Amino acid sequence: MFELLEKAMLTGLGAAAITQKKAEELVKELKEKYKLSEEEGKAFLEKMQNMAKEGREKLQETAEVEVKKALDRMGLVSKEEFDRLLKRVEELETKVKGA
Repeated sequence: MFELLEKAMLTGLGAAAITQKKAEELVKELKEKYKLSEEEGKAFLEKMQNMAKEGREKLQETAEVEVKKALDRMGLVSKEEFDRLLKRVEELETKVKGA
């Protein structure tokens, strides 16, 4: 299950990287075809980059929420909860040995 989500996320990030390259090509084409200035082209590219960044962040947030839901449904604990429980067991073992 996690591998599927991981692959989906990586695919999304790969698509975003391709989009970056395509955006640069589009800006170049727009500059030539519509006589955009360098400044207008840079502004357009920056806007496209910001949109891609927001999309990646939203994808990551969504993936994290879905992974957490899947772990909860399967009855698995997070690494943080496991570490907390492990620490508690070690503390109890120390108390038992000292008693």
